[in-house]
Amino acid sequence: MHSPSRPQSFLRSFLATEAAGGIILMAVAALALIVANSPLGEAYFHALHLTIGPLGLLHWINDGLMALFFLLVGLEIKREVLDGQLANWPRRALPGIAALGGMVVPAAIFVAVNWGHADTLKGWAIPSATDIAFALGVLALLGPRVPASLKVFLTALAIIDDLGAVVIIALFYTAKLDIWMLNAALALLVVLAIMNRRGVTFLPAYLALGAVLWVLTFLSGVHATLAGVALAFTIPLRPSDSSEHTPLHRLEHGLHPWVTYLVVPIFGFANAGVALGGMTLANLADPVTLGVTSGLFLGKQVGVFLFAALAIRLKWAQLPEHAGWGQVYGVALLCGIGFTMSLFIGGLAYADAAPLLDETKLGVLMGSLLSAGLGALVLGTVRRREENAEAR
Repeated sequence: MHSPSRPQSFLRSFLATEAAGGIILMAVAALALIVANSPLGEAYFHALHLTIGPLGLLHWINDGLMALFFLLVGLEIKREVLDGQLANWPRRALPGIAALGGMVVPAAIFVAVNWGHADTLKGWAIPSATDIAFALGVLALLGPRVPASLKVFLTALAIIDDLGAVVIIALFYTAKLDIWMLNAALALLVVLAIMNRRGVTFLPAYLALGAVLWVLTFLSGVHATLAGVALAFTIPLRPSDSSEHTPLHRLEHGLHPWVTYLVVPIFGFANAGVALGGMTLANLADPVTLGVTSGLFLGKQVGVFLFAALAIRLKWAQLPEHAGWGQVYGVALLCGIGFTMSLFIGGLAYADAAPLLDETKLGVLMGSLLSAGLGALVLGTVRRREENAEAR
């Protein structure tokens, strides 16, 4: 049952935009690899390290531009929890439990592969993330073969996954703290929360203070992108409102195309490029590459599917409507597409270790491609078998 403030058309629009963005992201990732391994490769890597003001270009993209991505992630999480697919326990159960498995098992596999390598273990969270746009892009290519309920399930799971990634970044990938700046950021966050409680709905005021919050968060040592999530949680949304034009809805609608079609592709192009010259098949067995590849491809499918199956068998949740076990397994495979958030966490884990970052990129690309290919094959095959059975 959809809330009057969130008609079904909103969800259809969201899924369509994410799917289109995922297809663009695939093309951008391929382009980054081509450029990085072409005569333009040297210029590509040099440009990323150009200094603009206090930061290099890559840092402006990853710390500044991606704050908009995290702002959108925060808005989506808040909307879904208060007024959407995660608004009550029955709706949260299946994607929530599946997301937990999809975070725990890949991390465990990465740790197992990298055990005894103290310098690489800090990348344990890299394969724990699912790229919602990339995964929905693959589903879009399958067309009507996939029931809408599976798309909603995947979207809800990926949103919970994003929340888990945000918590991991805040707890485990924070640099040395400047307590004064952190306290100033927290004080400003309290001001924003009070504005919400007092019924202030003037979006420019929130965004202006949000920019200040980003600066204070950056100076505090906490990763600056988390300011985007914190700001999102203060943007007003009243679930009881009959209007879909609340400040949160308006900001999300306005921000979504920019993030999907500009911010994430720029991030993907800047972070997916890895020079493959000199690499051999033996490099696929490097601890980070192997840990990320196996974590995404094996860990995600095992964690998501087994935890979902457990929840359904224990009657804590139900299969998505009009979907079978084979299709749920296909979606579990697609959860191994970890592109955007995995590359982001990899950049935090190995910021000062370029070779390990290259291993991360290679692992993310391999794990994501294997997951996308087999996931699409399974979903397409399962659907055809069902259609043949019905025809008989």
